[in-house]
Amino acid sequence: MDTTAPGTDVPTDLTTAPEIAPDGGAALLAWLGKMRADTPVWQDGTGAWHVFRSADVRRVSTDAQLFSSDTTRLTSPGDQAPPGTLLVIDPPEHRKLRRLVSQAFTPKVVADLAPRITEVTRELLAAVEPDATEFDLVDVLAYPLPVIVIAELLGVPSADRALFRRWAEALMALQVDDPSTGEQLAVAIEEMEAYLNAQIRDRRARPREDLLTRLVESSIDGERLTDEEVGNFTALLLLAGHVTTTMLLGNVLLCLEDAPGGYERVRADPSAVEPLLEEVLRLRPPFPRVVRVTTADAEVAGTVIPADSLVWAWVVSANHDEREFPDPERFDVRRKPNTHAAFGHGIHFCLGAPLARLEGRIALDLLFERFEHLRVAPGAQVPFHAGGVYGVQRLPVTTRPR
Repeated sequence: MDTTAPGTDVPTDLTTAPEIAPDGGAALLAWLGKMRADTPVWQDGTGAWHVFRSADVRRVSTDAQLFSSDTTRLTSPGDQAPPGTLLVIDPPEHRKLRRLVSQAFTPKVVADLAPRITEVTRELLAAVEPDATEFDLVDVLAYPLPVIVIAELLGVPSADRALFRRWAEALMALQVDDPSTGEQLAVAIEEMEAYLNAQIRDRRARPREDLLTRLVESSIDGERLTDEEVGNFTALLLLAGHVTTTMLLGNVLLCLEDAPGGYERVRADPSAVEPLLEEVLRLRPPFPRVVRVTTADAEVAGTVIPADSLVWAWVVSANHDEREFPDPERFDVRRKPNTHAAFGHGIHFCLGAPLARLEGRIALDLLFERFEHLRVAPGAQVPFHAGGVYGVQRLPVTTRPR
């Protein structure tokens, strides 16, 4: 059924959010624009509420007293954020847990990964034959890079990386209106928890030089992380950290494809890589929305949302809000300031953001170094994920090595 008005990209059916998969998010972005303008707070047919404007998304994301992150009592596995205690608890417990995790997962730990990320990226790109004219960017680089980096960071055996792929695929396949995908994720989470618990027990018995050991040994004022807390953060890093970089690298090429001469311009100016990543994160955030639950009646943009209501804060809509970003649909690699919400706000700002940015910068630097020309293959089918992430499953590209 065609739900787009003739001659426009604005859906005529405003009773449900369009999926990203059919058209790469074009109908969804048009729908979000319409909602920002006319219905900034909206209740869907399930009773859940949605907010779309940047200021409202920021408020819902950061006001932990009124909009709690602990949604577990109201949501099914298919509706929940990726597993990880930090995502579903509020202060003061959140503050303690984040301090302990941050003691182990420090900026220096991430920065020290740069040489190894460079080495892994070179190894992966070496699989592309020198005379190759086409390859799949997701299969060759975007998917395996973060898996390898995170697995090595945690000290997980290389033979077990295939498990990570299966678990991450269950997350990326999530669809709120398809209960079977939530059931599949629940099975994947159960498998992952059992695996990680075994790894954690091993580190307590036999410490190593890896992040899992640092998490196990992290201590502030005599307080330590429990096995469950270590496992939850590790699961979050494995799934959300993996998905973020995979989506980001594919989305970079798609954004450059939409900007005539964009690849060549950025390749010729290395200083443009970091702002390019930020603009891509703004336009196509890997996780397009987050969920909260009201602890009391809450007024947002003149509408009262009752207590104990689910509230979806649309990050991708906030990132396209004309109240926050001049000419928001324009792809501008020099946009300043670029206050996008792709990594969240406040106490829930993503701890893995520095790692995703580092992986993205190094991967792009080496792609530009290796390939003079890189384009989405003409006529290629580019399938997007149908679930709760914004990115592609595959990305065939044509190339001309330097």
